[in-house]
Amino acid sequence: MNMTKNLLQAGVLGLSLLATSVMAAVSADEAAKLGTTLTPMGAEKAGNADGSITAWAPLAKNAGAVDDKGFLANPYGNEQPKFTITAQNVDQYKDKLSPGQIAMLKRYPDTYKIPVYPTHRGSNVPADVFASIKKNATSTNLVAGGNGLENFESAVPFPIPKSGVEVIWNHITRYRGGSVTRLVTQATPQTNGSYSLVYFQDQFVFRDKIKGYDPANPGNVLFYFKQKVTAPARLAGTVLLVHETLDQVKEPRKAWVYNAGQRRVRQAPQVSYDGPGTAADGLRTSDNLDMYNGAPDRYDWKLEGKKEMYIASNSYKLDDPKLKYSDIIKAGHINQDLSRYELRRVWHVVATLKPGQRHIYAKRDFYIDEDTWQAAVIDQYDGRDQLWRVSEAHSQDYYNVQVPWYTLEAIYDLQSGRYLALGMKNEEKRAYDFGFTASISDFQPAALRQEGVR
Repeated sequence: MNMTKNLLQAGVLGLSLLATSVMAAVSADEAAKLGTTLTPMGAEKAGNADGSITAWAPLAKNAGAVDDKGFLANPYGNEQPKFTITAQNVDQYKDKLSPGQIAMLKRYPDTYKIPVYPTHRGSNVPADVFASIKKNATSTNLVAGGNGLENFESAVPFPIPKSGVEVIWNHITRYRGGSVTRLVTQATPQTNGSYSLVYFQDQFVFRDKIKGYDPANPGNVLFYFKQKVTAPARLAGTVLLVHETLDQVKEPRKAWVYNAGQRRVRQAPQVSYDGPGTAADGLRTSDNLDMYNGAPDRYDWKLEGKKEMYIASNSYKLDDPKLKYSDIIKAGHINQDLSRYELRRVWHVVATLKPGQRHIYAKRDFYIDEDTWQAAVIDQYDGRDQLWRVSEAHSQDYYNVQVPWYTLEAIYDLQSGRYLALGMKNEEKRAYDFGFTASISDFQPAALRQEGVR
């Protein structure tokens, strides 16, 4: 009898510990740091000891001019690099680089470089988003073993994270303007630098910005995403629709594809995990879009902590509308003369494939910017534990609308010598349009056939 009682008590204690391990809300005292010693997003407000990382100083909405296409002036356009990291001097800086960045320097010793500029931590979001983040800090919890959220509002559920999966959720749910439509291009160059462009028209709407959203009954949808291929002609008219769910284990992502050639709408369960990315020539998985997206259930997530690292930031030069795409796309990698790196603090999270689960990436090392919760670098390893692909995001702050986001995402395949670059809009007639109005009916499968008309 006593043994049975002890076993029952041990089981209750184990369940209690398990429940505690997936709880994530912090105390009111901890949350009070947000906006004081921490930025409202959870980053350290102060700079580092030697001043090489400056204190947070958010950019004003009028920090620069905005042209008639929506492109932003570079508020740091007069600055020059402090120094440049190359294959010849990389050992001096290797403690502030990822293994993938070091591998790129060594694979392309004559052309790949990391120009390091002064640090400017200007990322900002609107006051109502800050308020939601602070509320999330004391109310949002992990559910389903970390694969979903409860009591979550609009952005960044865990501004004071305690685990790796919480940091990943911050990246997945970070603020991207509520709603946006954009025209962007994708290139998958051959090893000699030759390439063709794929043109996308994207619409992206978080649930609280869609007509008909009921805060009292938010449901399980996190955001709606629609992507139409507008060129080349052989792909034009193909449309992808995604309903992204908060708990993709309980309710998997819903995806549909309209094929213009067949004039049919089909469900697309392959648009998840390591399913092939749209028109990516095998260089991107579905969960490589936005650096990383989707359900976290196939990996164990270990939080290694924070570190100082050189990451691509304030990439206004790379987004200059005076540039041609041929100025950017080069053999092996993008034109690094157009890049800008700064010393920042990042969260380091290691994702290891769970036993019995399948994915082409057996391990992924994430380096996530503390100021924006955007993944800046991801090193991806194959099943032999060999470094395979390096994802690198070049980011900027859309200061006029207070939205931090990517300028360009690059995925470098170290084994094939090819890469994918996504997000360029330099030659387009319009940059991002934030705040457009959409209805749930716009994001239903029945609407895809009309969208796909060439």
